[in-house]
Amino acid sequence: MQEASLVLNKYEEDFDNLSSISPEWSSNLRNKAMDTFREIGFPVRRKGNEKWKYTNARPIADIEYSSAKFEEIDLDDIKLIAPWHESWINLLFVNGHYQETFPGNLPTNVQISNMASNDLAANLTSNVGGIMDYSDDGFAALNTAFMSDGPIITVPEGENAGIVVNLIFFNQGLSDTVNYPRVLITTEGNSIVSVIENYVGGSSDRTFTNSVSEIYVGENATVNHYRLMDETDDTHDVGYGRVRIDTNGTFNSRSFFRGSGIGRYDLNVSVEGENASCDLQGLYFTNGHQHMDNFINIDHVRPNGQSNLFYKGILAGRSRAVFGGTVLVRKEAQKTDSIQSDKNLILSPHAEVDSKPALFIYADDVKCAHGATAGNIDADTVFYMRSRGIDLEAASRLIIYGFAGEVIDKVEIPELRSYLAESFLTSLPSHKFEF
Repeated sequence: MQEASLVLNKYEEDFDNLSSISPEWSSNLRNKAMDTFREIGFPVRRKGNEKWKYTNARPIADIEYSSAKFEEIDLDDIKLIAPWHESWINLLFVNGHYQETFPGNLPTNVQISNMASNDLAANLTSNVGGIMDYSDDGFAALNTAFMSDGPIITVPEGENAGIVVNLIFFNQGLSDTVNYPRVLITTEGNSIVSVIENYVGGSSDRTFTNSVSEIYVGENATVNHYRLMDETDDTHDVGYGRVRIDTNGTFNSRSFFRGSGIGRYDLNVSVEGENASCDLQGLYFTNGHQHMDNFINIDHVRPNGQSNLFYKGILAGRSRAVFGGTVLVRKEAQKTDSIQSDKNLILSPHAEVDSKPALFIYADDVKCAHGATAGNIDADTVFYMRSRGIDLEAASRLIIYGFAGEVIDKVEIPELRSYLAESFLTSLPSHKFEF
């Protein structure tokens, strides 16, 4: 209890220091969030805590983290570890703090603002915290309480020039530090934008990244959202995505995770408009003693909505993965078409996956299905490849990569797709499927 008090006291101290320099527009929101955190704390209680049933938050909660300070990083170092293209709008944040924007070659009306500004217009700040309910989650409350910097991206009506915004959140890896990235994306009617969120860096020292992204998809708008997590075994990463889709809007999500001691992504998509749709696909690779938890929820509110939830995992070593996928179809959401699937390739007898897809359907005219699989490769597949002169290790590697490629191939940005193909190929372990 004494250690817990010391940890909480450290957060209180850092909060007081931040309050003196934080932008005035955020003060009320931040104070309310801190009050909530004081009341509920971290989700460390195991009994009855369904959201965190398969992930122990204690290793994060027990560390006395200090807020990370900004230290400028050389751009060449960033380009070695994160996707980058000169045609994109590239924004760099170090330890949660803005460093620089590198504009792409495309003319754009996309507005990009910084949350650290004290003179932001009311229409830019009004949506901050609008769909991130932190009332029952201490990590989300803590992010909101310490929110001090991050991009506000506004895509005006009719903007469809194929803009790519690349957000790089670099963790410098300073021992026992925490950073709090915050993202707000708002798209107006008939607009299209692609946004890449990169969480990279870390070191052999313990660090914590606690991030929140809020995304508003306007009427007839399309948001293509990519989230990449590639940190270290000593990094703890808890991320939240909250999405609201208006009439005829489309939200496409592609998530890729291949590095974190404890990683968790909590994505909640509200399909609020009629004829709105979302396509959520993800790929996670765990090795050693890594732990990855995907907690994905889709809420169908209005009729004629569509959703596809498709995640794949590759597990090696003594790693563990968790997949919780829930689709809620409300009574008013007739004619909903929804499918969810989680498939896992387990390369080690010591690896473990807990997969729990679920459907809650209150409408009577819907088309919904779900499923989950976990296992090894069929022996006939390996035999066929070996009969064609491919050695066992090469055949095994091709099968593993083919399993991952089904998600990577869905990436519509060619430069990003090439980056992911190369990074996953080089990180896959040596393996031989033997029967």
